Amino acid sequence: MAKFSWRKTVLVAAVVPLLALSACSSTGGKPADSGGGAGGGQVAATDRMKIALITHAAPGDTFWDIVRKGAEEAAAKDNVELLYTSDPEGGRQAQLIEQAVDQKVDGIAVTLAKPDALKDALKKAADAGIPIVSLNAGESVSAQLGAFTHFGSNEKLAGEAVGTKLNELGITHPVCVIQEQGHVGLEARCAGVKAKVPGSEILYVTGTDMTQVSSTVTAKLQASADVDAVIGLGAPYTLTILKAVASAGSSAKVASFDLNAELAQKIADGEVAFTVDQQPWLQGYGAVDSLWQNKRGGFTIGGGQPVLTGPAIIDQAAAGNALKFAESGIR
Repeated sequence: MAKFSWRKTVLVAAVVPLLALSACSSTGGKPADSGGGAGGGQVAATDRMKIALITHAAPGDTFWDIVRKGAEEAAAKDNVELLYTSDPEGGRQAQLIEQAVDQKVDGIAVTLAKPDALKDALKKAADAGIPIVSLNAGESVSAQLGAFTHFGSNEKLAGEAVGTKLNELGITHPVCVIQEQGHVGLEARCAGVKAKVPGSEILYVTGTDMTQVSSTVTAKLQASADVDAVIGLGAPYTLTILKAVASAGSSAKVASFDLNAELAQKIADGEVAFTVDQQPWLQGYGAVDSLWQNKRGGFTIGGGQPVLTGPAIIDQAAAGNALKFAESGIR
């Protein structure tokens, strides 16, 4: 397995159920009698606070279930009311930020997939004195948009990690499939791949329509017999791509970014070569917990630098362990 270095943050969590709603308010348990932290299922004795988690999650993308599970667990420990909302369209995500400001939340955790669409809304939050952290997407513009830290993988570095692994496999003409054009993190992933494998191509698909994803990938493989690998940028898309490769009668290998239990099983079975995991549970947990720590003691986790949660290459040798955690909803 290839090894990469990243900043490590130790996080401690109590487990709570994940509420399967598109927008919700989670409520923690009863505060412990003393102490500023929580362990053994206890909740922090700090004052109740309200945090908004606002993502660009698209319906049906299981990645965000994992992010949210981490956030829910941190909220349960930290005596936080968590307000979760999402919208893949930048303008509507900005409206959700403005709604959180109007609700006078104590902190905002936000993904920055389309930062230009969010900058005015985030300025309103900063002007209102609301602490901001970013997660998952937008590392390069996080501080510029008012966040005191960012939790996520360096997407260019993650792409380069994939490119390095493809080189080890002898791949020369991979296709990197982007499911949301204009998403800065996805574009950076494919740019990182191309930096290591110059023969890489980008293929744009509509991620909200898996039938279109499948047909577009199939058509590309039928038209380009020299494509020797197809890379999906999220587990659900990669699983669809895997079927498209078989439908096209192609011998191209399939690789991925991100992880869920089904993808981990495909890697263990040798059907998918590998994935690069950005550990989304840590992103959700760290974002909420850092806002609590900031409120509690003025702490700014990361020292002004992003807290990296990846990349971590998971190939067949590592898939068994990853599958164990993926089946529990943590990876």
